[in-house]
Amino acid sequence: MREWILAATLCAIGVIVSACAVSPRTAPLTDSPDPPIIIFETDFGGDADDLGAIAMLHKFADEGVIDLQAIILWSNEQYAVPALAAVNQYYGRAEMSVGVRETAPWRTDWNHTKIIADEMPYNPAHVEAVEPAVALYRKLLAAADDQSVTIVTVGPLANIQNLLQSPADSHSPLSGQDLVDQKVERFVIMGGQFPEGRTTNGAEWNFDGNMPGVTQYVLSNILRPIVFSGFEVGDALRVGRELNDHPKDTPIYLGYKYFSEHAPWMKTDYKGEILDNASFDQTAVMYAALGNGDAFWTLSQPGTLTADADGYATWSEHPDGKHRYMILTDRTDHTEAYILEGMTHLPTE
Repeated sequence: MREWILAATLCAIGVIVSACAVSPRTAPLTDSPDPPIIIFETDFGGDADDLGAIAMLHKFADEGVIDLQAIILWSNEQYAVPALAAVNQYYGRAEMSVGVRETAPWRTDWNHTKIIADEMPYNPAHVEAVEPAVALYRKLLAAADDQSVTIVTVGPLANIQNLLQSPADSHSPLSGQDLVDQKVERFVIMGGQFPEGRTTNGAEWNFDGNMPGVTQYVLSNILRPIVFSGFEVGDALRVGRELNDHPKDTPIYLGYKYFSEHAPWMKTDYKGEILDNASFDQTAVMYAALGNGDAFWTLSQPGTLTADADGYATWSEHPDGKHRYMILTDRTDHTEAYILEGMTHLPTE
């Protein structure tokens, strides 16, 4: 597992922190000289934290902290692919591989995808080049070294179930299960709630997803190590209001503002400015890139997380378990500063 030492001092947060040096050092505590290879899966378009997490990924990639190979969409909402193409183009990675779940497209009016697709430029050819999620996973994993890939998921797990159940194909003679076992170093999953196993609204969304049995299957069949970022971690970390002073011709500003104004659980508090929002998905990205630096969190003791068909999860601690979950330290102001700095990263010239 790659672990990183964080820079010593964080600057005080003003209205914006993009000028602050709040970055990890570039020397990992690992024998490998290479940055972690990351495939990122997201339900981009609903909660704005997915957009924030994507911005952070591009920052880490610009700094050489990670090798970002692809972004894969759980959501096939009508504007999700063009909006992601626009975001990737804005950050200078228009050619990045993108996959999407093979399901009929739909439209959700309060999603912030349309405003980004309407306001930010993108090449339609990159929308046409999107690949089926499982095929892209299999292609990337087949080309990877053994136990070299970190898969980060911050949405429901249907694509992972489909990958695990996939048969041999032109990319690999291995089944999906065997391909994951051979090629994946670890998973980082934003999902669940620890240690109780449920939020005040029931099963955590990524473990529910209106997809009975999916999380139950995935947690039972991933044999590689998993680190979980639970609901309680991101719920304690709130950023957004500072983006009111961020450049308005950026996807982060457009997306967070539309989300604040239109999301069902946000719009009643909207008074014309971007509101603070939880940072669920950013925490998974940070862990995948930075490892278990003690400035932000510690890890639980090893154990096993199981889920029932409705996505309600149960944690059992035991020394041979391959699962652990993140425990936020009391330095939430520092963690929020780091998240905000990553989200407001501007493209490399």
